This record gives sequence, structure tokens and C-alpha cells, in this order.
Amino acid sequence: MSYTAPVKDMLFVMNELAGLAAVNALPGCEDATPETAEAILEENARFCSEVIAPLNHSADKAPSSWSDGKVTTSPGFKEAFRQFGEAGWQGVQHPVEFGGQGLPKLLATPCIEMLNSANLSFALCPLLTDGTIEALMTAGTQQQKETFIANFISGKWTGTMNLTEPQAGSDLALVRTRAVPEGDGTYKLFGTKIFITYGEHDMAENIVHLVLARTPNAPEGVKGISLFIVPKFLVNADGSLGARNDVHCVSIEHKLGIKASPTAVLQFGDHGGAIGTLVGEENRGLEYMFIMMNAARFAVGIQGLSVSERAYQKAVSYARDRIQSRDLAGSPGPVAIIHQPDVRRMLMSMRAQIEAARALSYVAAATSDAAHFSDDEATRKSNQAFYEYLVPIVKGWITEMSVDVTSTGVQVHGGMGFIEETGAAQHYRDARILPIYEGTTAIQANDLVGRKTVRDGGAVAKGIIAQVRQTVAELQGDAQLQPIAARLADAADALEQVVEYVVANVKSDIKAVFAGSVPYLKMAGVVLGGWQMARAAAIAAGKLKSGEGDGKFYEAKLATARFYAEQILPQALAYRTAVVDGGAAVMALAEEQF
Repeated sequence: MSYTAPVKDMLFVMNELAGLAAVNALPGCEDATPETAEAILEENARFCSEVIAPLNHSADKAPSSWSDGKVTTSPGFKEAFRQFGEAGWQGVQHPVEFGGQGLPKLLATPCIEMLNSANLSFALCPLLTDGTIEALMTAGTQQQKETFIANFISGKWTGTMNLTEPQAGSDLALVRTRAVPEGDGTYKLFGTKIFITYGEHDMAENIVHLVLARTPNAPEGVKGISLFIVPKFLVNADGSLGARNDVHCVSIEHKLGIKASPTAVLQFGDHGGAIGTLVGEENRGLEYMFIMMNAARFAVGIQGLSVSERAYQKAVSYARDRIQSRDLAGSPGPVAIIHQPDVRRMLMSMRAQIEAARALSYVAAATSDAAHFSDDEATRKSNQAFYEYLVPIVKGWITEMSVDVTSTGVQVHGGMGFIEETGAAQHYRDARILPIYEGTTAIQANDLVGRKTVRDGGAVAKGIIAQVRQTVAELQGDAQLQPIAARLADAADALEQVVEYVVANVKSDIKAVFAGSVPYLKMAGVVLGGWQMARAAAIAAGKLKSGEGDGKFYEAKLATARFYAEQILPQALAYRTAVVDGGAAVMALAEEQF
């Protein structure tokens, strides 16, 4: 089977949980009406299912290839990317003045989800271009914006980010690429960058690299890194393409998954120096690149949601079709495996976690919109703090979840899941990179502990927990919802205990605290995802009582929320024990004992 976008669930989350009406009321978001949102999602669903999704499995079997410095993408990618650009999908959330649609992040997020569900390898190219646009919008000059952004949005050019070097993985203090000033406002760059997604390809006229490098007298460490624009083809004053720049792809990686996405090794300056221009001020490059990285981290979280949804759809289809064994309650002959309780458990586990992840990430997108568009400073600040707390959770928890969900998808298929021809294995392989790139889960967890919890004494975290408890109180008045409320209350208590432990012990026992950073991150995802599922349950119960809308849809919402509360939320209590009591055990062995 191919891919059918879950538009109905997306619209439910946007309207009922993320608050599309409130986003629509923000200054600059007047075009984001519910009617517009539905029309855009329906058209994007059609485009992704008809144009992009059919290329997913074939591209995995015939991935991008490198020869003599050039990369040829998988069959169909070039034409699909042309259609993607012409249809305006790159510009959904980008400024109208540069050819975009200027719509809020809440509306762009389901479009990003659908594109990644349709074809994760293909979607990586637009993802990096989105990040490039964000960085230039924040730190670029007006001339740089006018030269590059419209071409990005149209799909004529694409963008990359170049951080990693052979000796510098996550530790960017070790970056050694050099940028030598030429005296005319340009620099010549020399060095090697690795793991550059779509660093070379044949889908666009030009590829524009954002490159971290050091100027000759820069301070050591991360304080001495600057950011440069280095295009594959130099850009003339009139905007036309000029000479080939001295940046070349010397190889691409052979990978476990996302095989159709070319991951390039780029060499700068082997023939005299790659010409680049400075973005912003010298020595502030990492600050600017983090803008791009934060945009990419949220998007990678959506990738985790997307590949999980695709794996779930495939698993459900197989479970309905695969005839095997008899029903435990008795049947005259073999039945489809979807009748079996453990298959139901696996499918419900996949479904519940996907719905929780979708709800939490869309709510995060709405808080980002409020932080960006609100005309009230206090509203902007509070929503920005909320969004920044959620970003490492969206990236870390959802991507880790995607590995589990896609693995479960293989399990539903049984032995056939291990056979490449069924396609289930591809989702599992593709998902495995997601907790690694754009900052590993440990890096997200360190950010959650250090910048998002300790720095403010846990104030934002406790404020969110207070909102969770408010939802608990609202649910307790309904006997049907009380079991969900009880589980959520326990989980909220456990999360608060972890936040208090982290704040109280980070100075006295920092290694024990950070030993529990990933369990803390996963726990936060489980609890806050459960919070959104509880909110969804309350809304569904209300719709069922009033007889409004599709009763079957709301019954499924309620049942899935109940499953999440009883099967997923109890994990929070185990995570609490791992964080609060388990730090010493992590550090117990000496290095030589491993």
C-alpha cells in the first residue's frame, strides 16, 4: 500500500487541541482560517500521496549515486522536486515578500508531516532549505535575503548546513575549517565537512551551503566560529549564476536508511579557495546556526511522527489481510491476525503514541506562532519559553518513539517484516537516524536539563505541570474520564518530583543528574503526550454526548486515550525511579570494568 494522509485527525488536533482559531486571530495570521487550513491539507495530502509517496520504496532500492563529483538522485526525484517547488509547498510558512505564503507554523506542520510520511529521504532536502531560510531571515543582510530566499522558496535553489568535520562531531569547538578574508568583503574557505545532507544533487540549479568556519584571529572554542554563505555556483550582481565555486563533493555515504538522501563529504578550497560571504558578525556563527538547528530539530521530531504513521498504516493493512490461526474466542476457520489480542495491543500502542506525538508537536507549533505573532510582549515571552521547553522533547522523545513504533510495525508483519520486499523494514531502517542527527537524544536531554530546567529553577516546567493538573481537575467530574485523570495525576506528580530532583541536585551531584537526563526527556514526552490525549478524550466525550460530528471517530479517540492512559502513562513512574534513584548505578563501574 502507499500512504493516506490522516487529514481528519490532523484537523481535529489543529482545531481542538492546538487552537487554530486563536492562531488565526493573531496579527499576520488572518489568512489561516479553518477553511483555508482544510483546503491546504487536502491538496497537500493529494500531492504527497500521488506524487511523492510512490517514489519511497523504489528510491530505497535505487538510491542516490555519486560519480566524478556529481550526484544523481533516485529516479523520479528531480521531476517530483520541480513539481514541489512549482506548487509552492516550500514556501508555506515563509514570507510573502519573497514568494512564500506567510502562513503560521501550525498550518505548515501537518504539511511537513505529510511530506515526510510520503518519502523521508525526499523530504530532507526541503527540510534543510527551510532551516537555511530561517537563518538568513534572522541574521542575513537585506541583500542576502533578496538574493537567496526567493530562489529557495521557488525551488530553483536549495540550502544545506555544514557543521560536522571528521574530527568535530557534536563538539563544534573542534571545527577547523578556515575562512581567510580577501579584503573585498569575501572570504576564501578551506576545509572538509562531512554528513552534509543533500550537499550535492541534481534537483536544483544551485546549492547554497551555510558553513561554520574560523577566521585567522578568531578565539579558540565555540566563541570563534563564524557563519558563511558558500554557493555551489557564485551569484552575479544581477542574480544570475556565475562561475563554479571551489566546493566539491568527494563522496557520499552508504547508509543503513534514508538511502535516497545523498549524505555528502564536501571539500572546500582544494583549487584556491571557496568564495564565501559572512552572515551577520564574525564569531557569532554558532548563535546563528542554532536558529537553523532549532528549526531542523523540530522538523526532525515531525519526521519521527511521520515515519511512525507510515509504519502504522502498513501494519494495519497487513494485519487486516494476513489470515493466520483461529480467533481465541472460537471461529470456524482461520481469521485475519487483527483479531488476535496481542496484534491489537501492538497496533493500539503504535496508534496511541502517534496520536500523542501529533498532538504535542502541533501544540508546540501553535505556541511558536503565539511567540512570533502576538502583539503582547508577555504573551510572546511565555509562549517562547513554553516552545523552547518542548523542542528537545519533540525532537528527542518522538524520534526515540519512532524507532520503537517502526520496530513494532516489523513485528506485526512477523517473518515477512524482516523481508525487504514488504517495505516494513525500510521504515525501521529510516527511523534509526532520527534520534542521532541534528543533535542526539543525549544532546536534547542535556539541553532540557541545563537550559530548559536548571536555568530557571524549573519554573517553566512546573508551569506546564500546573496546566496538566488543571486538565486532571476538569476530567475528574466525568465518571467516564476519571480513570484517565487518575493516571495523568500520578504521572504529573512523578514529573514534578523529577524536576525538583534535577534542580535540587545539579550542583551537588551533576553526573547523577545528567545520568538521568534521557529518562527525564522520555518521561516528559510520555507525560505531556498523555496530557494532550486526556484533553482529546474530554473533547471526544463532549462531542459524543452532544451527538456532534462523526461518532465513530470520537469513540476511537476516547478508546485510544484510555489505552494511552493505562498502557503508556504508567511508564512515567518507572522513569521517575530511574532518574531520582538510579544515577549512582549508572556511574558505579570504573572505566576499566567495562
